[in-house]
Amino acid sequence: MKLPHFWQHLPDEMKARFGRKRPGRQRAMAAQGHLLLVLHKAPGADERDREPVFFWRKPDGAWEASTRGGLARLMEHIEEFEDAEARLTQEYEQATGARDYFDILEKVAPLHHTAKNLLATLQAAREAALEDRDLIDARDAAYELDRTLDLLYEDTKNALEFNIAMRAEEEARLSMESISVANRLNLLAAIFLPLTALAGIFGMNLPSGLEGSPTWAFWLVLLCGILLGIGLSCWAVRGRQKSNAQYSTPNPQ
Repeated sequence: MKLPHFWQHLPDEMKARFGRKRPGRQRAMAAQGHLLLVLHKAPGADERDREPVFFWRKPDGAWEASTRGGLARLMEHIEEFEDAEARLTQEYEQATGARDYFDILEKVAPLHHTAKNLLATLQAAREAALEDRDLIDARDAAYELDRTLDLLYEDTKNALEFNIAMRAEEEARLSMESISVANRLNLLAAIFLPLTALAGIFGMNLPSGLEGSPTWAFWLVLLCGILLGIGLSCWAVRGRQKSNAQYSTPNPQ
């Protein structure tokens, strides 16, 4: 791992703590009055590798950054996390379903993890340079960032779990409705099945006394059949409504 080539006066003791390929985790190094911060840029949801950024505080209190700039660049580094958090908060406020909440969790999880390590690194840097009050501001900003991301993560996770629970409750309610209606239809089938079987075996050509009835009698029987069907339908629907009232839950206040 190569540090910026223009950092020629960085102690060799610090340079020896890096591997050959990767910068490693976020951390603070102190040696011979020098302070070196190894930080990671704000990650995206699909980023596996972390892009490093280095901050060097010299014994005289002057700061340098690997991306050019000084202490102001460190505060800009924290602001990049804050901007990412603001975008995720806006997405959370506009989320409407489980997929939206899951997508937010995929983005906020690596950002939250990196921000937590950022806070730990700045706290270690603060303890190594007690006379530098600028590190207090940076540490406090990182603390607020970590707290906000923690709340956003918990809120999104709770919203996702609540959405899943509501879906499960809705499916259970629909299942109970189907069972209730099926039971009533099975009851109707049990009542009329013997009559249907007898009619199929023996036929319906037995004398009933209505063979010589006028035409209006046919329409009267048809109307009675329609009314009976409507009554049976209302009976089945009342069973569904009763099931809804039994398994509905009041809204939380």
